[in-house]
Amino acid sequence: MSDNKKQEKDFTPEVDALLPETASLVKAGKLQEALDKLAVLEKQTRNAADPKSTTRLVKAITEYCFHARDFDLLNSNVSLLSKKHGQLKSVIQAMVEQTMGWLEDIRKKEGDKRWLQLVETLREVTEGKIFLETPRARVTLLLSRYHEDIYNKSTSADEKRKSLETASELLSELQVETYSSMERREKTEFILEQMRLLIAVARLKDDAAKAEGKDSLAGGDAEWVKARVGGRKVNEGFLKEPENEDLKLKYYDLMIQHALHQSSYLDVAKYYHKVWETPSIKDDVNDKGKAALEHIVYYIVLSPHDNEQSDMLNRIYINPALEKLQLHYNLVKCFVTRELMRWPGIIELYGEFLRATPVFSIEKRWEDLHTRVIEHNIRVVAAYYTRITLTRLTSLLDLDRKQTEETIARLVVGKTIWARIDRPAEIVTFRSQRSAEDVMNDWSSDMQRLLGLVEKTWMGMNAAQAAQSRIKAAS
Repeated sequence: MSDNKKQEKDFTPEVDALLPETASLVKAGKLQEALDKLAVLEKQTRNAADPKSTTRLVKAITEYCFHARDFDLLNSNVSLLSKKHGQLKSVIQAMVEQTMGWLEDIRKKEGDKRWLQLVETLREVTEGKIFLETPRARVTLLLSRYHEDIYNKSTSADEKRKSLETASELLSELQVETYSSMERREKTEFILEQMRLLIAVARLKDDAAKAEGKDSLAGGDAEWVKARVGGRKVNEGFLKEPENEDLKLKYYDLMIQHALHQSSYLDVAKYYHKVWETPSIKDDVNDKGKAALEHIVYYIVLSPHDNEQSDMLNRIYINPALEKLQLHYNLVKCFVTRELMRWPGIIELYGEFLRATPVFSIEKRWEDLHTRVIEHNIRVVAAYYTRITLTRLTSLLDLDRKQTEETIARLVVGKTIWARIDRPAEIVTFRSQRSAEDVMNDWSSDMQRLLGLVEKTWMGMNAAQAAQSRIKAAS
């Protein structure tokens, strides 16, 4: 295979004379005789490195086989012509593209069996050839969708799983991000399709492992990791372009599914925020835009407290769009305001509404919300109290003693607060003991401020006395 050889002769006249003759032979039912004549001239044009003439002859050979509906002959010729000694790359490329154009027609009229034979032939021809990486990817996508169709139609659990895994494996073996001949948008579409199938397989394996009572290692953890790796291959800057809005929404939908599986609520909130920033979504204030903003609120309040979560929570709170959703605005306000939230009061105000949503209909997330309320209350107590008895703290938090101690311990380990529990005295301390060095540093700082104020006052008094002296002298 080479296109570097210099063309020795132009066989256009010979090809122009032969093609009508072979067409007549095909019409007369002498297909093999026509193919033999074309093969003789094809060898000459190939050895002479005449790409135009060779392409015409190769396309004629495959076209005659197709129109004669002799698909065994078509498969053998496609495979044979691609392996000819010194065959030109441009010729193989043209033949593959022409044959791919017939796949849909063959599947409709001849059925899946003939279609699969030709697909496998094309995959065999394109294997390992960099100049055919894009056609190979497209053919593989068709084969993957065929196996996914089997998954959708099958009733057997084993067959469904096998078909879906095959569909995913076929696409996952393609490293489309390295293909230089593929358009950027098409690359992104392939990566998103890989992620979608990986997540589908992961869910299937997780359900199977759960039904069998096995641990998570027997589930789809490997597929979830691959899906996350696939997500890193997508350029988010490219998705911001207006013409790629559909890809952006599909990408963030997949990333939301992955983040929810990991219970990474802050990531979910960030992905929903990206969706909400999409012009078509943000403008739809009554439907998609409203739903996206609601989900941002749900998942940001579910996220454990840290600097990033606090920043995002406050930015959402001051956003004018949130004021239109009064219930959600008040919920965020509860978390922004440094005041205690009593859990029974939260249930009374928001419980019925929140439990009716798909987010909080899951018991684990409702428990996580309760945990976030408790953590917020402890941070508020830590801000206003230096020391507090355990009895008083448990009453403020609406918890028992064990739950209170566990929550404080978790926040201390996460470095959200500083606290020490004196169990014999039943006192919780929220201020650390200061060293002598810290006390002296604070004293020194206070003295410097005091001396600065004295000096400033003295200078003011001198200025006032000087002004009065000038007034008396003038009078």
